[in-house]
Amino acid sequence: MAHLTQNPADKERFVCLYPIYINSKKTLAEGRRISAEKAVENPSCTEIRDVLAAAGMNVYMENKIHPREWNRDGQFKGRVRVQIKQADGSPCQEKFSSRKDVMIYVAEMIPKLKTRTQKSGGGDTSSQQGEGGKKSKKKKK
Repeated sequence: MAHLTQNPADKERFVCLYPIYINSKKTLAEGRRISAEKAVENPSCTEIRDVLAAAGMNVYMENKIHPREWNRDGQFKGRVRVQIKQADGSPCQEKFSSRKDVMIYVAEMIPKLKTRTQKSGGGDTSSQQGEGGKKSKKKKK
């Protein structure tokens, strides 16, 4: 049985990371695993994979959904498996000694991705123009 293996280098023993773990829009009860201040707004599986691959980690994606994720959209699908320990049990990289270290690193790096910086650059101009829109929302209340 593959799931009973003790070798951390086996793919079945890689650590699972769901986007919900580092999503600032989720509560702890909904599955977030790190503090909201450190978390990222709606991270995607591909962003997590890209950040970890760029860091030189051994990663692969699976088409799974977190059990607490009620939204079945493609945006929320997927989980990333990452190897944090070698066959002898030592960490693959010193900065990633635990699952939490990996989650915090990913949450710090996702906002720096080109896709995110371009979006936020465009968001800055729209937020300046959208100030009138914010006022109209207040009127609706």
